[in-house]
Amino acid sequence: MEYRSKHFIQKLITEGEHEHQDFKYQISDAKKIARSISAFANNSGGRLLIGVKDNGKIVGVSSDEEIYMIEQAAQMYCRPPQQVECTVYRVEGKPVLKVDIGEAEQKPVKALDDNNRWRTYYRKRDENIEASSLHVKVLEQQSNESDRGSIVYTDNERMLLEYLREHGGITIEGYMKLTHVSRAAAEHTAVNLCKMQVLHITYHDGSCLLVLPNDADEIRAEH
Repeated sequence: MEYRSKHFIQKLITEGEHEHQDFKYQISDAKKIARSISAFANNSGGRLLIGVKDNGKIVGVSSDEEIYMIEQAAQMYCRPPQQVECTVYRVEGKPVLKVDIGEAEQKPVKALDDNNRWRTYYRKRDENIEASSLHVKVLEQQSNESDRGSIVYTDNERMLLEYLREHGGITIEGYMKLTHVSRAAAEHTAVNLCKMQVLHITYHDGSCLLVLPNDADEIRAEH
């Protein structure tokens, strides 16, 4: 833990909350903060600014207590346990805690829900959402390497890719209807194509969608 210049943290606050940053007024429940850690770790990492309201106003924290709860959340209430880095900044005379969460090497990272059940969370825009069962399977099979050059697509896979080029996104149920296959077969195809980075998973209006990589942020979904 160390104290650093206030200017850097002020610059971060001006960014507002987004896919890689979340503000927290305070931490009162280690289990709840574990869901934020899970969400960032299952995405590409992120940071928490503790002692900052949603509107960006700095209120400060009791840094030692907050750090203890963060570490408890990362080690006890995340499965597998996660490593986080905590840094204290003094801004306007008030301590602000920055918590850096890296992308997990082993996914999915789960956290306990309100009913003490292990769930997988994911960061989308400025929200932590519960990952769909399909997304969990994709995370389980996620690989840093792909061999796109050797792919030979089946008729159903070609039909799916053509649909996505035209419409932008589709749910797993939509893919089942499009190709007349079972859920198990549809999910098997989706997981394999996501593993090879031919497809991505995203969320839109509460639905989990299969999309082409370039369409992940701009969905023209018909589902």
